[in-house]
Amino acid sequence: MKIEQNVFGKIGTETIYSYTLQNKKGIEVTCINYGGRIVSIKTPDKNGNFENIVLGYESLEEYVQDTSYQGALCGRVSGRIGGASFQLDDVTYDLAKNDGNNNLHGGVHSFSHVIWNAEPFKKENGSGVVFTYFSKDGEEGFPGSVELKVTYLLNEKNEFVITYEGVPDKKTLINMTNHAYFNLHGNAKETILNHYLAIKSDKFAQLNEESIPTGQLLEAEGTPFHVRNSTQLKEAFAKEDEQLKLALQGFDHPFLLSDHFDNEIVLEEPKSGRKLVVETDQPAVVVYSGNMLSEEVTLSGRIAEKYLGICLETQGMPDAINHAHFPQVTVEKGELYKAKTKYTFSVSH
Repeated sequence: MKIEQNVFGKIGTETIYSYTLQNKKGIEVTCINYGGRIVSIKTPDKNGNFENIVLGYESLEEYVQDTSYQGALCGRVSGRIGGASFQLDDVTYDLAKNDGNNNLHGGVHSFSHVIWNAEPFKKENGSGVVFTYFSKDGEEGFPGSVELKVTYLLNEKNEFVITYEGVPDKKTLINMTNHAYFNLHGNAKETILNHYLAIKSDKFAQLNEESIPTGQLLEAEGTPFHVRNSTQLKEAFAKEDEQLKLALQGFDHPFLLSDHFDNEIVLEEPKSGRKLVVETDQPAVVVYSGNMLSEEVTLSGRIAEKYLGICLETQGMPDAINHAHFPQVTVEKGELYKAKTKYTFSVSH
């Protein structure tokens, strides 16, 4: 296993570093300590050509100005919180309204836009980076200070594992994810519409016009959200459906997972032969099909467009604190928050 550290750029007097992890099969993951962002994942296609399968920018400045959370660690609470407000033990906490009337991915200066401490490491079967960050009490409106640790590990089995950990000193909310945009064509040659997606899920969260869960969990069967069998995204998005329309004719929805660490999320692209399996201990995956990507930015060397990448954000349910029947994301004082997601890269010929 190899690991390489390079200077990626500077923010004021702070140097931002990139860390490239590479296994013996040549698979490479590059991340930076600004927002813990994954800036590149290089995997082979069925002919052995290595290409980048996540969207990204060329420069640090673009990551600083980024509004679509490219490759970022999201938190303290990923996803949306309706009305940018919640109650915890009869105290109301008001958050930044950075998405209409709502709070998105933890606020304005959230985990995606801070500098993390980074320690690269090597072990016998893999190499990685440990990112740490101290989130202060009241940061972005959330109660309690939290010592956070996020570990990225690439191993020789072509698995990339992210482990999130945090211990708060007050009861608070924690719900972290990574917001990488995948495109298995490689180097963003085409949109993701020809990709096939399979998710072990029978229910998804109904959203309102502001993309906030209404609290209703809908049966996926008979809708475009029933993707238990591998389904081409183009076919799913061509259907007439009110929930698809609300998300600009795509997915931006939480799917409740019925299995964990059992091939529960599978993304495939037949032309390249690339396959990505995502497994997690989290209750849900928010699937976002890049419906709002803007042509005002350049991603992976081309003008961005709708459906250029797909996010598979494993996490607790968005807006859980405002829906008592959802799996909750509250963490007690001194309790360990821990979450784990594994990405496995392979090729079918």
